[in-house]
Amino acid sequence: MSTERILTRKRLEAYRERTYRYSQKLRVRTLQQAIEFTNERGFLFFWPNKGYELPSMWCAVAGNRPVPNDHDDPGQITWSWKDSMLGKKRWYYARILCRRNTLISIELLPCFYALSPNYGTPEEDYLLEYEQGKLTQEEKIVYETLLDKGPLNTLALRKEARLSTSENSTRFNRALDNLQRDFRVLPVGIAEAGAWHYAFVYDVVHRSFPELISQSHAIKKTEAMRRILDAYFLSVGAARFSEACKILRWPREDLQKALNKMAGDGILLDQVVLEDQNDRFYCHPKLFV
Repeated sequence: MSTERILTRKRLEAYRERTYRYSQKLRVRTLQQAIEFTNERGFLFFWPNKGYELPSMWCAVAGNRPVPNDHDDPGQITWSWKDSMLGKKRWYYARILCRRNTLISIELLPCFYALSPNYGTPEEDYLLEYEQGKLTQEEKIVYETLLDKGPLNTLALRKEARLSTSENSTRFNRALDNLQRDFRVLPVGIAEAGAWHYAFVYDVVHRSFPELISQSHAIKKTEAMRRILDAYFLSVGAARFSEACKILRWPREDLQKALNKMAGDGILLDQVVLEDQNDRFYCHPKLFV
């Protein structure tokens, strides 16, 4: 066990000012820098999400402020970057963490996939999940539609899946979110469809990233968790157990074991208290450098 340390808010905020790129001199200004920032952080939100502590691409470009409704805001360049990269495999974009829009680096992606409910035969794995009650009927239908028909825009997908009526809207959206969270489907392009002439095109993950299956097989669960946690704490600097659990949504026992192992190996500090609070924090050692 490490010696107890007191962490000041000033130190933590200064650390995140750097890693989140809030500082004006560190801001992301080009698409290439956005890709490099994603590689640097490993994973991050696309937009900032209140109540969830994690870097976001928006704030790295526009600074630490809410996303405005003004489409002319300079920070909205992130929207065109995101759309232009769909299907390009320079990063992985989908609704993953907390069902929010997430960017994951190509390097760290196999670790996330290794922890997903995909066992190596995507055309069959989902049927086992469905039989075990872990996949809803809507998720099964949407997945099978993409599996059989190939890439489809949102409107076409709803129609082909026979979920286009208004009463099925919530179930369809939830199914699409859950399938993205579980690394089964992802957006791969944009189509001029619908009233707004804008809709995502979706496809199954193993068709867009066929190499993921073999890459993830070589990664043990414990190693995948360690690498993801290392990237997480390198980004946020410090977090309570509950905060890490809220972001990653892993089984609590598995997360606790992983954190204890990393603390025991000196990868993380586990006896840290934020000033004026009694809660224990796990910290990345670089926070105190």
